[in-house]
Amino acid sequence: MSDEPVLLNVQGPVATIVLNRPERMNTFTPALLEALLAALDALAAADGVRVAVLTGAGAAFCAGGDLREGLGPMLGDGTRAEQTLHLRRSTAATQKLRNLPQVTVAAINGACAGAGLSLALACDLRIAQAKATFATGFLTAGVSGDFGGVWLATRLLGTARAAELYLMNERFDAKEALRIGLVTRVVPERSFGEGVNEVVSSLLGRAPRALELMRENLRDAEDLGLAAYLDAETERQVVTSTSEDAAEAAAAFLTKRPPRFTGR
Repeated sequence: MSDEPVLLNVQGPVATIVLNRPERMNTFTPALLEALLAALDALAAADGVRVAVLTGAGAAFCAGGDLREGLGPMLGDGTRAEQTLHLRRSTAATQKLRNLPQVTVAAINGACAGAGLSLALACDLRIAQAKATFATGFLTAGVSGDFGGVWLATRLLGTARAAELYLMNERFDAKEALRIGLVTRVVPERSFGEGVNEVVSSLLGRAPRALELMRENLRDAEDLGLAAYLDAETERQVVTSTSEDAAEAAAAFLTKRPPRFTGR
């Protein structure tokens, strides 16, 4: 495997981003974050890619910041204001990931902690290997947290559960992650790749435009008031209801055959 800190592989409608520091559990460094930001920018501009999978090389997903390197490299040199700007540029990775036009899947193949958990929470779906472990981790390092983990967990799990995870700072397994709704499903280690591929294939089997606009509904549901949300949702429903794919879905249902969607 390449020694680049982030790998981007595009195969037809599926892109895979691999955090590639397996010897350090894919922990963050400035170089990794720069490469991740570049990969996310490339995906945002990619035509034809419908699903993006984020995973880690080796036996971990991402354990957050590299504590062996200390916090200094992540903050950079300069005044506190300059350090804040420097870190904020890095934390834009969460925004970029959440705002990708593709449906995003976190393939959590091992340890997922700190800012690595934040990235997983920024994805639409999270598939965990049965042996994966989770931790918010920030209080262990004596810091208050970054990369939007609390914001994302609050919306995904609710205020009380997010407070429990981040304040109690306890490690938990994939079974517990499934119980509390943090992950979509748990897959045995031996069939993890197959399980992720099944989810990706299911997404690719949907009408492309409807899937894209439903994802926009999910984002707007978090960010808009009800009236503004209904305006946007209704417009998208009209667009998809009058599409060729909607007509194809109806015809396939009536003739009891799989639909053949074209994205039109």
